[in-house]
Amino acid sequence: MSSLSKSERYNARLGLWLFAIYLALYLGFVFLNAFSASTMEQPMIAGLNLAIIYGFALILGALVMALLYGLLCRSEAAPDKTDSPEEAGQ
Repeated sequence: MSSLSKSERYNARLGLWLFAIYLALYLGFVFLNAFSASTMEQPMIAGLNLAIIYGFALILGALVMALLYGLLCRSEAAPDKTDSPEEAGQ
């Protein structure tokens, strides 16, 4: 049986899902640079090329995912006082 609580398992799963999403976005950036560098040179918004926009989007995405993880993480329930080891021995 697992020693992790239900909320710890949920938090770990959530973190892995967010990591997988970010990894896919980052791999897209790397592969696009490696195999289609000319695409990354194309001006997109306000004269900035796709590489700059994509790079900043990755940084912003990481911050948003960190905030999302912080908001969605479940905290451990406060232990019930009747479950404390001190009272169990009385």
